[in-house]
Amino acid sequence: MTKKIGILVGSLREGSFSKQVAKNLEKLLPADFEATFVKIGDLALYNEDLDVDGATPASWTEFRNTVNGLDAFLFVTPEYNRSVPAALKNALDVGSRPYGQSVWDTKPAAVISVSPGNLSAFGANHHLRQSLTFLNIPTMQQPEAYIGNVTTLLNEDGSVKEEGTLSFFKTIVASFVAWTNTNSKK
Repeated sequence: MTKKIGILVGSLREGSFSKQVAKNLEKLLPADFEATFVKIGDLALYNEDLDVDGATPASWTEFRNTVNGLDAFLFVTPEYNRSVPAALKNALDVGSRPYGQSVWDTKPAAVISVSPGNLSAFGANHHLRQSLTFLNIPTMQQPEAYIGNVTTLLNEDGSVKEEGTLSFFKTIVASFVAWTNTNSKK
């Protein structure tokens, strides 16, 4: 049975390093894993006052319906000010509401953090994991996926430069596939 995987990229920039890494990871998924990049950039900021019949923004409803139809998630994020970008946190909030109707509940995930610096977006990775724990998203623990110095790992076209990096990406994907197969309801 095909697993439907949502890829959520924290950076909204079209040419972002996070998006480039996500595209490389997507290519490594097996044929029975169908990936979709879930758009988070046009979601209105979550405000409970708007989450009532007749007032709920269409972008929230569309997003919730999309996420609800997915089996697992790859979160690929940069670090902004030692945390996750606001757009990604907002997507988590929109999907977790109204209370008791979270579209995230019990669906497995992996977190990959990406940075041009040496710290590899460590802070964003762990802040994101805090939210995922609360949302009851079983999150893959190993291998830890901190992609630092990303500017030296990718070619200008976004492809991976070296076999060692590609091998690590393959390890991440193989572990994610096993994690998803073990923890998915499907």
